[in-house]
Amino acid sequence: MSINKKTTIVSAVLVSSVLLSGCGLFGSGGKEKIDPPQSSVTYTDEESAVTGETTNTETGTDKAGNEEAVTGTIQTELYLINKDGLVVPQTLELPKTESVATQALEYLVKDGKVTELLPNDFMAVLPADTKLSVDIKDKVATVNFSKEFKDYQVEDEQKILQAVTWTLTQFDTVDKVKFQLNGNALNEMPVGGTPIGESYSRGNGINLDTTDILDVNNTRPVTVYYIGGSEGSYYYVPVTKRVSNNEKNDYKAVVNELIKGPSYVSNLDSLFLPEVKLLDDPKIENGKITLNFNEAVYSSEEKIISEHLLTALVLSLTEQKDIEGVAITVDGKAELVNEKGEKLTEPVTRPEKVNTGSF
Repeated sequence: MSINKKTTIVSAVLVSSVLLSGCGLFGSGGKEKIDPPQSSVTYTDEESAVTGETTNTETGTDKAGNEEAVTGTIQTELYLINKDGLVVPQTLELPKTESVATQALEYLVKDGKVTELLPNDFMAVLPADTKLSVDIKDKVATVNFSKEFKDYQVEDEQKILQAVTWTLTQFDTVDKVKFQLNGNALNEMPVGGTPIGESYSRGNGINLDTTDILDVNNTRPVTVYYIGGSEGSYYYVPVTKRVSNNEKNDYKAVVNELIKGPSYVSNLDSLFLPEVKLLDDPKIENGKITLNFNEAVYSSEEKIISEHLLTALVLSLTEQKDIEGVAITVDGKAELVNEKGEKLTEPVTRPEKVNTGSF
Protein backbone atom coordinates (compact mmCIF):
# COMPACT_ATOMS: atom_id res chain seq x y z
CA MET A 1 0.00 0.00 0.00
CA SER A 2 1.60 3.23 -1.09
CA ILE A 3 2.08 6.09 1.35
CA ASN A 4 0.69 8.47 -1.24
CA LYS A 5 -2.56 6.54 -1.37
CA LYS A 6 -2.87 6.57 2.39
CA THR A 7 -2.11 10.28 2.56
CA THR A 8 -4.80 11.03 0.00
CA ILE A 9 -7.45 9.16 1.96
CA VAL A 10 -6.36 10.68 5.27
CA SER A 11 -6.71 14.16 3.82
CA ALA A 12 -10.13 13.42 2.40
CA VAL A 13 -11.39 11.82 5.57
CA LEU A 14 -10.22 14.59 7.86
CA VAL A 15 -12.54 17.05 6.18
CA SER A 16 -15.55 15.30 7.72
CA SER A 17 -13.89 13.62 10.68
CA VAL A 18 -15.82 13.95 13.94
CA LEU A 19 -14.97 12.10 17.15
CA LEU A 20 -17.73 11.39 19.63
CA SER A 21 -17.13 10.42 23.24
CA GLY A 22 -19.17 8.43 25.70
CA CYS A 23 -21.66 5.90 24.39
CA GLY A 24 -20.25 5.27 20.94
CA LEU A 25 -18.96 6.41 17.58
CA PHE A 26 -22.33 7.27 16.10
CA GLY A 27 -24.22 7.98 19.28
CA SER A 28 -25.32 4.36 19.65
CA GLY A 29 -26.37 2.99 23.00
CA GLY A 30 -23.67 0.36 23.03
CA LYS A 31 -21.78 -2.34 21.25
CA GLU A 32 -23.39 -4.84 18.90
CA LYS A 33 -21.87 -8.05 20.15
CA ILE A 34 -20.29 -10.20 17.46
CA ASP A 35 -19.91 -13.59 19.13
CA PRO A 36 -22.80 -14.10 19.54
CA PRO A 37 -23.67 -11.10 17.37
CA GLN A 38 -26.51 -8.76 18.22
CA SER A 39 -28.66 -6.49 16.16
CA SER A 40 -30.92 -3.64 17.10
CA VAL A 41 -33.64 -6.27 17.43
CA THR A 42 -34.75 -7.76 20.73
CA TYR A 43 -37.07 -10.72 20.90
CA THR A 44 -40.42 -10.93 22.61
CA ASP A 45 -41.29 -13.01 25.67
CA GLU A 46 -43.56 -15.08 23.48
CA GLU A 47 -40.65 -16.06 21.26
CA SER A 48 -38.39 -16.71 24.23
CA ALA A 49 -41.00 -19.11 25.58
CA VAL A 50 -40.58 -21.37 22.57
CA THR A 51 -36.78 -21.44 22.72
CA GLY A 52 -35.74 -25.01 22.18
CA GLU A 53 -38.40 -25.59 19.56
CA THR A 54 -37.78 -25.13 15.86
CA THR A 55 -39.23 -21.84 14.67
CA ASN A 56 -38.77 -19.47 11.78
CA THR A 57 -40.71 -16.56 13.25
CA GLU A 58 -38.11 -14.21 14.67
CA THR A 59 -40.64 -11.84 16.19
CA GLY A 60 -39.11 -8.70 17.62
CA THR A 61 -39.24 -5.01 18.19
CA ASP A 62 -36.53 -2.47 17.63
CA LYS A 63 -34.75 -0.98 20.66
CA ALA A 64 -35.91 2.42 19.40
CA GLY A 65 -39.48 1.11 19.58
CA ASN A 66 -41.42 4.35 19.25
CA GLU A 67 -39.53 5.49 16.16
CA GLU A 68 -39.94 2.13 14.45
CA ALA A 69 -43.68 2.13 15.15
CA VAL A 70 -43.86 5.34 13.14
CA THR A 71 -41.57 4.37 10.29
CA GLY A 72 -42.62 0.74 10.00
CA THR A 73 -39.04 -0.26 9.14
CA ILE A 74 -36.15 -1.96 10.83
CA GLN A 75 -32.43 -1.49 10.22
CA THR A 76 -30.87 -4.72 9.00
CA GLU A 77 -27.31 -5.54 7.95
CA LEU A 78 -27.20 -7.24 4.57
CA TYR A 79 -23.90 -8.70 3.43
CA LEU A 80 -23.72 -7.70 -0.23
CA ILE A 81 -21.01 -7.91 -2.89
CA ASN A 82 -19.14 -4.77 -3.93
CA LYS A 83 -17.65 -4.09 -7.35
CA ASP A 84 -14.39 -5.75 -6.30
CA GLY A 85 -16.13 -8.98 -5.30
CA LEU A 86 -15.81 -8.43 -1.54
CA VAL A 87 -18.54 -9.31 0.96
CA VAL A 88 -19.49 -6.06 2.72
CA PRO A 89 -22.16 -5.22 5.32
CA GLN A 90 -24.63 -2.54 4.27
CA THR A 91 -27.33 -1.45 6.72
CA LEU A 92 -30.64 -0.93 4.95
CA GLU A 93 -34.12 0.01 6.14
CA LEU A 94 -36.33 -3.03 5.56
CA PRO A 95 -40.07 -3.38 6.22
CA LYS A 96 -40.92 -4.36 9.76
CA THR A 97 -41.68 -8.06 9.99
CA GLU A 98 -42.03 -10.87 12.48
CA SER A 99 -39.52 -12.97 10.49
CA VAL A 100 -36.45 -10.75 10.44
CA ALA A 101 -33.95 -13.52 9.70
CA THR A 102 -35.95 -14.93 6.80
CA GLN A 103 -36.50 -11.45 5.41
CA ALA A 104 -32.81 -10.60 5.64
CA LEU A 105 -31.90 -13.60 3.46
CA GLU A 106 -34.72 -12.87 1.01
CA TYR A 107 -33.08 -9.49 0.46
CA LEU A 108 -29.88 -11.26 -0.60
CA VAL A 109 -31.57 -12.74 -3.69
CA LYS A 110 -30.59 -11.24 -7.05
CA ASP A 111 -33.32 -9.43 -8.99
CA GLY A 112 -35.51 -9.62 -5.91
CA LYS A 113 -36.76 -7.30 -3.19
CA VAL A 114 -33.37 -5.68 -2.63
CA THR A 115 -32.99 -4.42 -6.20
CA GLU A 116 -34.36 -0.90 -5.60
CA LEU A 117 -32.39 -0.55 -2.35
CA LEU A 118 -28.93 -1.58 -3.55
CA PRO A 119 -26.21 1.01 -2.93
CA ASN A 120 -24.15 2.04 -5.94
CA ASP A 121 -21.64 -0.62 -7.05
CA PHE A 122 -23.23 -3.35 -4.91
CA MET A 123 -25.09 -6.50 -5.87
CA ALA A 124 -26.97 -9.32 -4.14
CA VAL A 125 -25.35 -12.74 -3.88
CA LEU A 126 -27.99 -15.47 -3.93
CA PRO A 127 -29.13 -16.78 -7.36
CA ALA A 128 -32.28 -15.21 -8.78
CA ASP A 129 -35.61 -16.87 -7.90
CA THR A 130 -34.11 -18.72 -4.91
CA LYS A 131 -36.75 -19.55 -2.31
CA LEU A 132 -35.80 -20.22 1.28
CA SER A 133 -36.94 -20.80 4.83
CA VAL A 134 -35.14 -20.30 8.13
CA ASP A 135 -35.61 -22.39 11.28
CA ILE A 136 -33.80 -21.33 14.47
CA LYS A 137 -33.16 -23.64 17.39
CA ASP A 138 -30.55 -23.45 20.16
CA LYS A 139 -28.75 -20.57 18.36
CA VAL A 140 -28.40 -22.57 15.15
CA ALA A 141 -30.19 -21.29 12.05
CA THR A 142 -31.04 -23.97 9.49
CA VAL A 143 -31.61 -22.50 6.03
CA ASN A 144 -33.44 -24.60 3.48
CA PHE A 145 -32.91 -23.42 -0.11
CA SER A 146 -34.86 -24.30 -3.24
CA LYS A 147 -33.23 -25.91 -6.29
CA GLU A 148 -32.44 -22.46 -7.75
CA PHE A 149 -29.75 -22.10 -5.07
CA LYS A 150 -27.43 -24.19 -7.26
CA ASP A 151 -27.50 -21.66 -10.12
CA TYR A 152 -24.34 -19.75 -9.20
CA GLN A 153 -20.79 -19.48 -10.53
CA VAL A 154 -18.16 -21.47 -8.68
CA GLU A 155 -16.16 -18.30 -7.92
CA ASP A 156 -19.13 -17.03 -5.89
CA GLU A 157 -19.33 -20.08 -3.64
CA GLN A 158 -17.42 -18.75 -0.64
CA LYS A 159 -19.09 -15.35 -1.02
CA ILE A 160 -22.50 -17.01 -0.70
CA LEU A 161 -21.40 -18.95 2.40
CA GLN A 162 -20.01 -15.82 4.01
CA ALA A 163 -22.89 -13.51 3.07
CA VAL A 164 -25.56 -15.87 4.38
CA THR A 165 -23.65 -16.68 7.58
CA TRP A 166 -22.70 -13.13 8.50
CA THR A 167 -26.17 -11.80 7.68
CA LEU A 168 -27.84 -14.34 9.96
CA THR A 169 -25.33 -14.10 12.81
CA GLN A 170 -26.08 -10.40 13.27
CA PHE A 171 -29.07 -11.63 15.28
CA ASP A 172 -28.49 -12.54 18.90
CA THR A 173 -30.41 -15.82 18.49
CA VAL A 174 -27.94 -17.16 15.89
CA ASP A 175 -24.36 -18.30 16.38
CA LYS A 176 -24.12 -20.92 13.63
CA VAL A 177 -25.77 -21.70 10.30
CA LYS A 178 -26.68 -25.02 8.71
CA PHE A 179 -27.40 -25.30 5.00
CA GLN A 180 -30.00 -27.48 3.30
CA LEU A 181 -31.06 -27.97 -0.33
CA ASN A 182 -34.64 -29.16 -0.81
CA GLY A 183 -34.63 -30.42 2.76
CA ASN A 184 -31.36 -32.34 2.47
CA ALA A 185 -28.36 -31.32 4.58
CA LEU A 186 -25.43 -29.78 2.72
CA ASN A 187 -22.00 -30.63 4.12
CA GLU A 188 -20.36 -28.99 1.13
CA MET A 189 -21.46 -26.43 -1.42
CA PRO A 190 -23.23 -27.97 -4.44
CA VAL A 191 -21.17 -26.46 -7.29
CA GLY A 192 -17.51 -26.25 -6.22
CA GLY A 193 -17.60 -28.49 -3.16
CA THR A 194 -16.44 -25.89 -0.64
CA PRO A 195 -16.64 -27.64 2.76
CA ILE A 196 -19.42 -26.51 5.11
CA GLY A 197 -19.18 -29.23 7.73
CA GLU A 198 -21.97 -29.61 10.24
CA SER A 199 -22.40 -25.83 10.41
CA TYR A 200 -20.79 -22.54 9.43
CA SER A 201 -20.01 -19.53 11.64
CA ARG A 202 -18.15 -16.23 11.71
CA GLY A 203 -15.19 -18.24 12.89
CA ASN A 204 -14.81 -19.47 9.31
CA GLY A 205 -13.90 -15.92 8.32
CA ILE A 206 -14.86 -13.47 5.60
CA ASN A 207 -13.00 -12.07 2.59
CA LEU A 208 -10.14 -14.45 3.36
CA ASP A 209 -6.68 -12.99 2.75
CA THR A 210 -3.73 -15.39 2.86
CA THR A 211 -1.30 -13.07 1.08
CA ASP A 212 2.34 -13.81 1.94
CA ILE A 213 1.38 -16.79 4.12
CA LEU A 214 3.75 -19.70 3.51
CA ASP A 215 2.91 -21.92 6.48
CA VAL A 216 -0.84 -21.83 7.15
CA ASN A 217 -0.49 -24.42 9.91
CA ASN A 218 1.55 -21.98 12.01
CA THR A 219 -1.06 -19.23 11.77
CA ARG A 220 -4.49 -18.38 13.13
CA PRO A 221 -7.27 -16.12 11.81
CA VAL A 222 -8.16 -12.62 12.96
CA THR A 223 -10.75 -10.36 11.35
CA VAL A 224 -9.94 -6.69 10.87
CA TYR A 225 -11.78 -3.85 9.15
CA TYR A 226 -10.30 -1.83 6.32
CA ILE A 227 -11.77 1.07 4.39
CA GLY A 228 -13.37 0.68 0.99
CA GLY A 229 -15.36 2.88 -1.33
CA SER A 230 -14.47 6.37 -2.45
CA GLU A 231 -14.53 9.92 -1.11
CA GLY A 232 -18.00 10.73 0.13
CA SER A 233 -19.05 7.08 0.34
CA TYR A 234 -16.46 5.26 2.41
CA TYR A 235 -17.46 2.02 4.12
CA TYR A 236 -15.82 -0.61 6.33
CA VAL A 237 -14.90 -4.05 5.00
CA PRO A 238 -14.17 -7.05 7.26
CA VAL A 239 -11.18 -9.10 6.13
CA THR A 240 -9.97 -12.30 7.78
CA LYS A 241 -6.18 -12.54 7.75
CA ARG A 242 -3.79 -15.19 8.98
CA VAL A 243 -1.36 -14.10 11.69
CA SER A 244 1.65 -15.98 12.98
CA ASN A 245 1.25 -18.05 16.11
CA ASN A 246 4.54 -16.49 17.25
CA GLU A 247 2.46 -13.42 18.18
CA LYS A 248 0.63 -14.71 21.23
CA ASN A 249 -1.47 -11.59 21.84
CA ASP A 250 -4.56 -11.43 19.61
CA TYR A 251 -5.09 -7.72 20.32
CA LYS A 252 -1.59 -6.79 19.23
CA ALA A 253 -2.03 -9.00 16.19
CA VAL A 254 -5.17 -7.07 15.22
CA VAL A 255 -3.45 -3.70 15.61
CA ASN A 256 -0.40 -4.90 13.68
CA GLU A 257 -2.60 -6.03 10.78
CA LEU A 258 -4.30 -2.63 10.69
CA ILE A 259 -0.90 -0.96 10.55
CA LYS A 260 0.34 -3.42 7.95
CA GLY A 261 -2.70 -2.70 5.84
CA PRO A 262 -4.62 -4.76 3.30
CA SER A 263 -3.36 -6.55 0.23
CA TYR A 264 -2.18 -4.24 -2.55
CA VAL A 265 -4.68 -5.78 -4.97
CA SER A 266 -7.73 -5.38 -2.71
CA ASN A 267 -8.63 -1.72 -3.44
CA LEU A 268 -8.94 -1.32 0.33
CA ASP A 269 -6.93 0.91 2.61
CA SER A 270 -6.01 1.54 6.23
CA LEU A 271 -5.54 4.97 7.74
CA PHE A 272 -2.81 3.67 10.01
CA LEU A 273 0.52 4.98 8.77
CA PRO A 274 3.50 2.59 8.89
CA GLU A 275 5.13 4.66 11.64
CA VAL A 276 2.31 3.94 14.12
CA LYS A 277 3.43 1.73 17.00
CA LEU A 278 2.06 0.36 20.23
CA LEU A 279 4.32 1.49 23.05
CA ASP A 280 2.99 -1.03 25.57
CA ASP A 281 1.06 -4.28 25.62
CA PRO A 282 -2.73 -3.71 25.51
CA LYS A 283 -4.39 -3.58 28.92
CA ILE A 284 -7.73 -5.33 29.46
CA GLU A 285 -10.08 -4.52 32.31
CA ASN A 286 -13.81 -5.25 32.57
CA GLY A 287 -14.28 -5.50 28.82
CA LYS A 288 -12.29 -2.34 28.07
CA ILE A 289 -9.02 -2.44 26.17
CA THR A 290 -6.54 0.43 26.52
CA LEU A 291 -3.99 0.97 23.76
CA ASN A 292 -0.97 3.25 24.15
CA PHE A 293 0.27 4.54 20.77
CA ASN A 294 3.08 6.81 19.71
CA GLU A 295 2.22 10.20 18.20
CA ALA A 296 2.21 8.80 14.66
CA VAL A 297 -1.38 7.72 15.32
CA TYR A 298 -2.49 11.35 15.04
CA SER A 299 -3.87 12.39 11.68
CA SER A 300 -2.98 16.05 12.07
CA GLU A 301 -0.73 18.42 13.98
CA GLU A 302 -3.75 19.37 16.09
CA LYS A 303 -3.58 15.91 17.68
CA ILE A 304 -6.89 14.74 16.25
CA ILE A 305 -7.39 11.11 15.29
CA SER A 306 -9.44 10.41 12.18
CA GLU A 307 -12.92 9.11 12.91
CA HIS A 308 -12.51 6.45 10.25
CA LEU A 309 -9.23 5.23 11.74
CA LEU A 310 -10.86 5.02 15.16
CA THR A 311 -13.94 3.25 13.81
CA ALA A 312 -11.86 0.64 11.98
CA LEU A 313 -9.89 0.05 15.18
CA VAL A 314 -13.03 -0.35 17.31
CA LEU A 315 -14.75 -2.63 14.80
CA SER A 316 -11.66 -4.81 14.57
CA LEU A 317 -11.03 -5.13 18.30
CA THR A 318 -14.66 -5.74 19.23
CA GLU A 319 -14.58 -8.78 16.95
CA GLN A 320 -12.75 -10.25 19.94
CA LYS A 321 -15.60 -11.54 22.07
CA ASP A 322 -14.31 -10.18 25.38
CA ILE A 323 -13.86 -6.57 24.19
CA GLU A 324 -16.70 -4.06 24.53
CA GLY A 325 -14.90 -0.70 24.46
CA VAL A 326 -11.63 0.80 23.28
CA ALA A 327 -9.65 3.54 25.02
CA ILE A 328 -6.58 5.17 23.47
CA THR A 329 -3.69 6.99 25.02
CA VAL A 330 -0.74 8.60 23.26
CA ASP A 331 2.63 8.41 25.00
CA GLY A 332 0.72 7.38 28.10
CA LYS A 333 -1.59 10.41 28.09
CA ALA A 334 -5.29 10.52 27.31
CA GLU A 335 -5.10 13.51 25.00
CA LEU A 336 -7.63 12.61 22.32
CA VAL A 337 -10.05 15.41 21.48
CA ASN A 338 -12.88 15.97 19.05
CA GLU A 339 -13.19 18.92 16.70
CA LYS A 340 -14.75 20.99 19.51
CA GLY A 341 -11.66 20.48 21.64
CA GLU A 342 -13.49 18.17 24.04
CA LYS A 343 -11.54 15.27 25.49
CA LEU A 344 -12.64 11.73 24.76
CA THR A 345 -13.02 10.64 28.34
CA GLU A 346 -14.90 7.36 27.83
CA PRO A 347 -14.03 4.19 25.94
CA VAL A 348 -15.42 4.11 22.42
CA THR A 349 -17.92 1.32 21.80
CA ARG A 350 -18.96 -0.49 18.65
CA PRO A 351 -21.77 1.11 16.59
CA GLU A 352 -24.97 -0.91 16.69
CA LYS A 353 -24.95 -1.22 12.92
CA VAL A 354 -22.11 -1.07 10.39
CA ASN A 355 -22.13 1.03 7.22
CA THR A 356 -25.36 2.89 7.81
CA GLY A 357 -24.51 5.57 5.26
CA SER A 358 -24.38 8.16 8.06
CA PHE A 359 -20.68 9.01 7.76
